[in-house]
Amino acid sequence: MGENRWVVSSYRSPMLARWLLLLVCAVHAEADFFHFDSISNVSTYYFNYIYCNIWEGECQPNQDDATQQVPTRELWPGFPQDYMGVLHQWYCSLGQCCESGDCRITNNITGLAKDLRTKLHGQHLAQSVVLKAVQGFINSPESNKPLTLSFHGWSGTGKNFVARIIADNLYRDGVKSECVRLFIAPFHFPHARLVDTYKGQLREAIRDMVLRCPQTLFIFDEAEKLHPGLIDAIKPYMDHYDNVDGVTYRRAIFLFLSNIGGAAINDVALDFWHSGQNREDIGMEDLEHRLRAETMESQGGFAQSALMSGHLIDFYVPFLPLEYRHVKLCARDAYIAWGLETDEATLDEVAKAMLYVPKEERLFSAQGCKSIPQRINFFLP
Repeated sequence: MGENRWVVSSYRSPMLARWLLLLVCAVHAEADFFHFDSISNVSTYYFNYIYCNIWEGECQPNQDDATQQVPTRELWPGFPQDYMGVLHQWYCSLGQCCESGDCRITNNITGLAKDLRTKLHGQHLAQSVVLKAVQGFINSPESNKPLTLSFHGWSGTGKNFVARIIADNLYRDGVKSECVRLFIAPFHFPHARLVDTYKGQLREAIRDMVLRCPQTLFIFDEAEKLHPGLIDAIKPYMDHYDNVDGVTYRRAIFLFLSNIGGAAINDVALDFWHSGQNREDIGMEDLEHRLRAETMESQGGFAQSALMSGHLIDFYVPFLPLEYRHVKLCARDAYIAWGLETDEATLDEVAKAMLYVPKEERLFSAQGCKSIPQRINFFLP
């Protein structure tokens, strides 16, 4: 492929694109077979692809333009399938062909279910709610609003990890996709006095990404530190509007990650433990209403924002505190990720090195699994 690219790159004229267009036109001379708008769009798409990616010309692709959408066989219903197949096969050989119509979007629900089941430990509620919410949204292209999820729990329990799993399975390039954007409240919006400037920047960033990608993912980490004015500025994008200033945001996913409600979640988990019940018996009915109440009463942007008063959060997702056995599983995964062999004794040593609370029960890891990869260094030979 590298040699082919070099050969094609050596020709700085649109010779190949012209040859393809001549081939298409020579196949059938009767105009009745052609849908000229479709042919124009497809031809322009192929030319743009060659010019931008092979000849490396200067271009600024516009995802809203029909000429930038990946062409499909259905565009030419009257065109002989043998010749259409040749063109389609050639295009796919360039690595730009996919069933979804946008190769950046994969929507691998099977992979999402598997990753949540095998890689996320001790979070049966998050596994179930996230999968059902995302799957339902993906399978409902006519949804009347964007999907908005709020993740709650202590640090290290898996909130960022699940956000990354979602990105990895919905987008070809995961969190690096141009359809995914991460905002960290203290990093991107550190100064309260600049909130008006941040509002404009945030609105523009979200609008531009929605225009570039038919399905977008926005992640707000440490969301409890967001200024309420910032959340209100983007509230219309999460509401039940057909469009805002001519742009529809209904195919966007918003994730808000915070530590709000962590203490309440831990209290419920501890109560179940004291009563001899399994933590797997904790249900959403035990936590969701409590989480919403705590969020409303908390300090920071959430409680004061129209996002809460407008009831625009679809699900409050609790992340339970992690126990000793979960920490061992995290340590096992870290060793596997590094390609290292380990044994139960070593995993026990890693897990024992963590701090556990409350002081009397020593039941929950104070840091969850957050520092596991760093601690493994101390147990390497």
